[in-house]
Amino acid sequence: MTEFIDDRRYARLIGMVGEVETPTKNLKSSTEEELKILEEDFKSLQDQTQDLINERAHMESEIRSLKKRANRLDEEVRSLKSPPLIVGHLEDILDQERGIVRSSNGTVFSVALNQRLSPEVLKPGVRVALNQDTLAVIEVLHDAWDPMVSGAEMVDKPTINYDSVAGLDEQKQSVREAIELPLNSPELFKKVGVEPPKGILLVGPPGCGKTLLAKAVANHTEATFIRMVGSELAQKYIGEGGRMVRELFSLAKEKAPSIIFLDEIDAIGAKRLDGSTSGDREVQRTLMQLLAELDGFDVLENVKIIAATNRPDILDEALLRPGRFDRVIEIPIPDDVGRKAIFQLHIGSMNTKKISLKPIVDKTTGFSGAEIKATCVEAGMIAIRQSRGHITQEDFIESIKRINLKKIQGGLKDTPESMYN
Repeated sequence: MTEFIDDRRYARLIGMVGEVETPTKNLKSSTEEELKILEEDFKSLQDQTQDLINERAHMESEIRSLKKRANRLDEEVRSLKSPPLIVGHLEDILDQERGIVRSSNGTVFSVALNQRLSPEVLKPGVRVALNQDTLAVIEVLHDAWDPMVSGAEMVDKPTINYDSVAGLDEQKQSVREAIELPLNSPELFKKVGVEPPKGILLVGPPGCGKTLLAKAVANHTEATFIRMVGSELAQKYIGEGGRMVRELFSLAKEKAPSIIFLDEIDAIGAKRLDGSTSGDREVQRTLMQLLAELDGFDVLENVKIIAATNRPDILDEALLRPGRFDRVIEIPIPDDVGRKAIFQLHIGSMNTKKISLKPIVDKTTGFSGAEIKATCVEAGMIAIRQSRGHITQEDFIESIKRINLKKIQGGLKDTPESMYN
């Protein structure tokens, strides 16, 4: 009986233990699920936190760039609001703190010097910026040339070469000896013991190749080529023309080796007369400055001058004397051989058919190089007008008649050539 009771008690105890184990399992599984959910939430919060941190860094970077831009704009606004500075020249230095300056209107002042400027840059003659109120020297400005002078430098070389200049073999040789040889082989002149020519003067009727020859020099030489028309140096106000001539030669010396080409030099090189107007006197001042630059105290090393004119009869004698333009090269109306060479040069690039040059050359006596080119162009226009793809002998004959008619109408038929001799 006792054993039976113990067995039942044991069974009851076993059942109670089973009931206790079941809720424990349920509690464990629910805890694991909650833990998993918490881990997922934590990971999501971590991702959101990282996104917020990145966004904050991006916004801080944008704020810094905006602050820099705002500061830069503030500086620009302040510079725009600041009063303008007066441009002058430093005449003399009295001591470390004071100097004498000449303002743009010509008035001379004794002013204070900026102590932050190095004494090496504060030299008499330099351009300086002056305070508008106290005229104190604020900064030193670099030397500047007139825009017309600085723009005269030819950056892109012309496509014209010596082969494009036909019928002027002797003139081409003279130009190369006087201009290119001293720049390329100066030791030859030192060996012989002579000074190379300073420059050459090209004279001759219009359209005979003076400017064309200068373009060939610009194409062939490695020197800086500066082109200036004489009329550009004739200025209205007193001293402006002379100043431009000084700046022109200063630019040439800085860019040396260089070549200055003065086209239509008769605009400022005409003979000086006693009875002249104020405008003529200003042109004469420009001419005198040009003469001073040609043979002044400053040596024109590695600077050569080429001048051209079709009116040598009106040039001042001071320009024509040796030592300024050492060679006067005449570019005449082409002869039969020259005209044939010019025609061959132009016809070589044209589509022609059965062309005989001798009759054409004979009919163009007295034609300049420009008129010969116009004859070739006119012959091509006649062929185009008749819808043909080639140029014939008759086209050239007809074009010569038209060019002759234009010369008669323009009063150029009997242009005297004595002035070029």
